[in-house]
Amino acid sequence: MEITVGYVRQQFDRFNALCFGGKLPPVPIKLSNARSFLGVCSYKRRPDGRGGEVKYDFVLRINTRIDLPPAEVEDTILHEMIHYYIGVNQLKDTAPHGRLFKTLMDEINTRHGRHITISHRCTPQQQEQAVDTRRRWHVVAVLTLANGNTGIKVLPRIVQRITHYYNAVIQSPQVAAIKLYMTDDPYFNRYPNSSSLKAHHVDPAELTAHLHGSHTITTDGTTATVSPKKNL
Repeated sequence: MEITVGYVRQQFDRFNALCFGGKLPPVPIKLSNARSFLGVCSYKRRPDGRGGEVKYDFVLRINTRIDLPPAEVEDTILHEMIHYYIGVNQLKDTAPHGRLFKTLMDEINTRHGRHITISHRCTPQQQEQAVDTRRRWHVVAVLTLANGNTGIKVLPRIVQRITHYYNAVIQSPQVAAIKLYMTDDPYFNRYPNSSSLKAHHVDPAELTAHLHGSHTITTDGTTATVSPKKNL
């Protein structure tokens, strides 16, 4: 279904009256094309002067990339409204989806026949919609692990970050070899870009197909050179 700011605001007002006694103050609503969430309630924090903090400047963001049925969109809005209720009332919970969140979620589900969940499981079709298909250049580290598996890591296009990762990983007894590539294949858009040491297991045959035509990066641990020549 098509999601608009007007639609989300209409549902917010409806559920505010139905589930929250009309006590939630108006909140800015924005649409997002992100592939990492269906909805999010964001806010800022400041010290309250007593060793705690105050949450303020709330914004509800609803994803438009994935095509969901109306009932699932409504449950997503309700999910974020529970976060908003807890935050705007400065309530404490045991975790982002802790006891208070689950109590409110279960109460709304029971009283109003909803199906709000902690997390949403996308269908294969929805997962495909979430993938960014734009071409952009990535630095990809391919790891041959000591146990025979293959792992990859998408790295920032910064020489210092690349060499830092290379120097850290090459010393690990769990890694038998590491190769670096530069590619604009959209397949790699699905992997987060960071310098953390965590790698993602992949199928070697699938990986080889997506690295076809890529540039090779060589490094001596201090510098990095792309061949055929391409600027990092």
